[in-house]
Amino acid sequence: MSFENQLKAYIEKVNCELEKNFSERNCLQKSVYDAMSYSIMAGGKRLRPVISLAVCDMLGGETEDALRFGSAIEYIHTYSLIHDDLPCMDDDDLRRGMPTCHKKFGEANALLAGDGLLTGAFEYLSDMEKYKSVDPVTVIRAISAIAKAAGCDGMIGGQVVDLECEEKENVSEETLNYLHYRKTGALIRVAATVGALAAGASDADIRTVELFAEKLGLAFQIQDDILDCIGDESVLGKPIGSDAENGKTTYVTLMGLEGAREKSDAVTAEAVGLLEKYGEKADFVKKLALYLLDRKS
Repeated sequence: MSFENQLKAYIEKVNCELEKNFSERNCLQKSVYDAMSYSIMAGGKRLRPVISLAVCDMLGGETEDALRFGSAIEYIHTYSLIHDDLPCMDDDDLRRGMPTCHKKFGEANALLAGDGLLTGAFEYLSDMEKYKSVDPVTVIRAISAIAKAAGCDGMIGGQVVDLECEEKENVSEETLNYLHYRKTGALIRVAATVGALAAGASDADIRTVELFAEKLGLAFQIQDDILDCIGDESVLGKPIGSDAENGKTTYVTLMGLEGAREKSDAVTAEAVGLLEKYGEKADFVKKLALYLLDRKS
């Protein structure tokens, strides 16, 4: 199967799982379910669950449980986007070419929709009867890893550092790496972790795919910074130039456009090199890294 067809198949599998979980609900709190569904079904690359599925496949596992782990991470990723768009954070009006959640449903419902997605992720993960092949200990390991990646030593911590760096001069590359290792990288890294756990991988293989995903996450963020400067707003589905407008230090402001491109290229090459030992089984995952390097949105 070609890379494009395999990627499409993974995304369709994720979307089917999410659609099943976010069907129409008729209850007094319907508004919050509508806001949750609106945000999570608004499209997107589904990068994190795709990584979980692809890593599981690469390591010879059954993807059904990796799909469950990865879909829960997509819940958490979506909650973070809803909150990130709020007026108290980045104050964005568009996400994926559509009105952001708070513009569509109001700030209070958007805040609660994010809360609902975060707590719903762990309710979904803890339904032990729905797993096909992983044992409860592995499920607990996955839940623990996801919780840490989403928390104050992970995504939330990175966001805090990002906020504190706004309008601050002389933000170092070390600090930038620190915040993006957490803010962007933590959920990408844990997506690989849980894919490996679903496959019953060894600790050595888990560490390898985590290092791969760590570098992939950094390259992904650098490309985001580049697109915020030179991207096409109609393709991105959100305004460009928001980082500069908010006074943020990015890889582009730190090292220039060409320097950022060179770093992204180098980090991607390092990531791909880590997977050489898996031979042809790693073809899709390596191509995914190169695909993300050249993305336009």
